[in-house]
Amino acid sequence: MNPLKKLFQQTAIYGLATVLPRMLNVILVPIYTAVMLPESYGEVIVIFAYFAIFNVFLAYGMETTFFRFYKETDQRKKVVTTSLLSILATTLSFLIVGFLFKSSLSQLLEIKSKYIGYVFGILALDALAIIPFVWLRANEKPMRFAAVKILNVCLNLGLNLFFLVALPNWVSPEGTGLFNSIYIEDFEISYILISNLVASGVTLVLLLPVYLRRPYVFDPWLWKRMMRYAMPVLVAGIAFTVNEVLDKILLERLLPDEIASAEVGKYGACIKLAVFMTLFATAFRMGIEPFFFSHSDSKNPQKAYAQITNYFVVLGSVILLAVVVFADVLKELFVRDEAYWDAMPVVPIILLAAFFLGIYHNLSVWYKVTDRTKFGAYISMIGAVLTIIINFALIQYFSYMASAIATLVAYGSMMALSFYFGRMYYPIPYNFRKIGFYLGVSIGFSILSFYIFDRNLIVGIVLLLLFLGMVYKLEADNLKKIFFKQT
Repeated sequence: MNPLKKLFQQTAIYGLATVLPRMLNVILVPIYTAVMLPESYGEVIVIFAYFAIFNVFLAYGMETTFFRFYKETDQRKKVVTTSLLSILATTLSFLIVGFLFKSSLSQLLEIKSKYIGYVFGILALDALAIIPFVWLRANEKPMRFAAVKILNVCLNLGLNLFFLVALPNWVSPEGTGLFNSIYIEDFEISYILISNLVASGVTLVLLLPVYLRRPYVFDPWLWKRMMRYAMPVLVAGIAFTVNEVLDKILLERLLPDEIASAEVGKYGACIKLAVFMTLFATAFRMGIEPFFFSHSDSKNPQKAYAQITNYFVVLGSVILLAVVVFADVLKELFVRDEAYWDAMPVVPIILLAAFFLGIYHNLSVWYKVTDRTKFGAYISMIGAVLTIIINFALIQYFSYMASAIATLVAYGSMMALSFYFGRMYYPIPYNFRKIGFYLGVSIGFSILSFYIFDRNLIVGIVLLLLFLGMVYKLEADNLKKIFFKQT
């Protein structure tokens, strides 16, 4: 099979499995914004921001590291068991320390103590699922990977609907019955966390065979090699997470108390519309990361890497313009309460930032396949520093608009730096004329549609159709070769 065709097929499956959990966040937005005021939803946004930060620490780069070492055929069994034991030990240590210092951590993170136990439980369960999920990807079992992910989403969504929508309507006015014994007023945030906890627990149970069906060997020498590779990945992951979620935490802490949570809630709800770009970029990365490593020793892999990035930019440009054009339609579907709509001007900025991040992930192949992961850490740290500086300097003047601009500047800088250093250490023949054309036209049309013509839907649709016509005329033959050529 054409390797690019196989890549896109696996990306579609991984994409579905990755899109659905991310889509859950979007699907739940109209539910959360219907049952909670912006202030309460702002608390949820901040808690989930901390989830993202702690997830990076608990994974400490083992996902990418696993792929790197698993390709060494004679070491595969040791890589699996050493990785599993390492994650198990660090996760149990985290739980012990977390519960010993529960009150102090609650104060430090400004998360109410009644939520902190749920947070620790969810983090631990998700951490223990990291290696089983990456094992499925490394062994090209996308259907099983997708099935577990989809079940997690369905269970989480079902429990949220039960607790937040159905249960309040099923409570008896007399105050008796099964549903009355479950229902607690003003318990929405706890219900959300309980839903996540149960879904994560069931997911881990389904992945237990990866833990149980093997003789365990811990190789200290291999583990040290893996940790040397993983540490720069961890630093890069921390920096990435700072770029992704620190803005919500800083908005909560730097804005006046009387408006902080509400502003976070508005910003957090509206940037969910950018999830379509994030989902595409994440799904693409899930498919290409194993491809990068498995083809790194093939003849002229740089040509394939360049093709992949070209197609990413083509498809991403279409998504950017489409979401911008239909932003007002999407907001009425997903963010139905007008109290949240003040933050809509950030949507195109966050969309473009997510697009730049996706391009960066494609460009980052050079330091992963050449074992120069320290460059990923350096680049990500520069992005994190920019995020922090811009947020601290401008939030007090421009609120969440400053956070959106900081995200765009950070990811744009990371993209440019990765290209610059990649050209020095691992030249890849990217088609800059094509990339620049699609990116420039998509951004230009988006500005016209959203800002110049004030989100006029008819004008936007005309621009989108014009752009799609360009894509079809220029790319139809190439796409047919990928998807319909058998060898």
